[in-house]
Amino acid sequence: MMSNKVPPRPRTRVGKYEMGKTIGEGSFAKVKLAKNVENGDYVAIKILDRNHVLKHNMMDQLKREISAMKIINHPNVIKIFEVMASKTKIYIVLELVNGGELFDKIATHGRLKEDEARSYFQQLINAVDYCHSRGVYHRDLKPENLLLDTNGVLKVSDFGLSTYSQQEDELLRTACGTPNYVAPEVLNDRGYVGSSSDIWSCGVILFVLMAGYLPFDEPNLIALYRKIGRADFKCPSWFSPEAKKLLTSILNPNPLTRIKIPEILEDEWFRKGYKPACFTEEEDVNVDDVAAAFNDSRENLVTETKEKPVSMNAFELISRSESFNLDNLFEREKGVVKRETHFTSQRPANEIMSKIEEAAKPLGFNVHKRNYKMKLQGDKSGRKGHLSVATEVFEVAPSLHMVELRKTRGDTLEFHKFYKTFSSGLQDIVWNTDKK
Repeated sequence: MMSNKVPPRPRTRVGKYEMGKTIGEGSFAKVKLAKNVENGDYVAIKILDRNHVLKHNMMDQLKREISAMKIINHPNVIKIFEVMASKTKIYIVLELVNGGELFDKIATHGRLKEDEARSYFQQLINAVDYCHSRGVYHRDLKPENLLLDTNGVLKVSDFGLSTYSQQEDELLRTACGTPNYVAPEVLNDRGYVGSSSDIWSCGVILFVLMAGYLPFDEPNLIALYRKIGRADFKCPSWFSPEAKKLLTSILNPNPLTRIKIPEILEDEWFRKGYKPACFTEEEDVNVDDVAAAFNDSRENLVTETKEKPVSMNAFELISRSESFNLDNLFEREKGVVKRETHFTSQRPANEIMSKIEEAAKPLGFNVHKRNYKMKLQGDKSGRKGHLSVATEVFEVAPSLHMVELRKTRGDTLEFHKFYKTFSSGLQDIVWNTDKK
């Protein structure tokens, strides 16, 4: 008989970092929140599977590009602090950016005004231009890679890591039908220049910021590829003539005649209110850790160690989850659509697990269980592929559990719609502290 008690999970330490919850998950890597125990700072740690890197012969290129990125200290690019490796994993320690994705603003409030869209586009071009000048190309610019810090400053993530991402995501991208931001020469697979393809993706992003929808969007992949190949798009009536002119120059299907960044920087529309990025380049940045992480030596390898967990503060957790409503999913003041939510329950853990499965299956989700974790996989492909939701049950105190639900793949708004229906099937197991 399965026990109702969830054993406390030991915390994992990697070097000087105490690993926390998963905050991002893709087909090729996982990102975890972590705390530097020496100074108390929080960071994000991207974890790559070492065998996958070797399998795709990406070791040398990743090493080269991450070394280049570590030296970069640009205000619009996420900073790489250090790189570590164990026998099976590569850990890339990154600046933590917690203002959400830029596109969450559109998901919540709709399209941006032209001046606001231009400001973000200027920051994007600043980041891309600087990295290109250092010989680093993104190759996979898309909404998930555009983050905002708490001050609303744009930060581009995954520069220098996208080559590996493309290798791993190739089949996935084709299967899910989400190449909306990819340049035609990339889709044609005839060889391409990273700088030109990045500029195309920036153009698609600018269009979406101002329009609130994609310039190329077809349910059928062949039709979508055809539209992208011909640059078959139409600007909405509210775009200014100057913005239309620049977009036409960027979304040029011929990479040889497509506008280059120096020309964008001189464009009349682009230059309105333009402020070049102000920052100081770091000197004498040590990249020995990158070399050590990617070589075959066992001398500098870190190990994952399990430590006794710190007792949870139940009241702090309960205060975050007083009742089962959509306030957990949305932070309206910040304009951020959250990718995770949680609730508390006084029911036994195995009953909670059964109820989640019972509520998910009628909505077309396949359920995969492992201990007190579940993965809910949608059987229909949405706007960004199949929706996937991870759930986990934690024991906060005897007879009190917290359940966390986190979107791991798919569209955030589709997650929101799923959650509204899904939550109604769980009302009888949720502890609502408003009840008398």
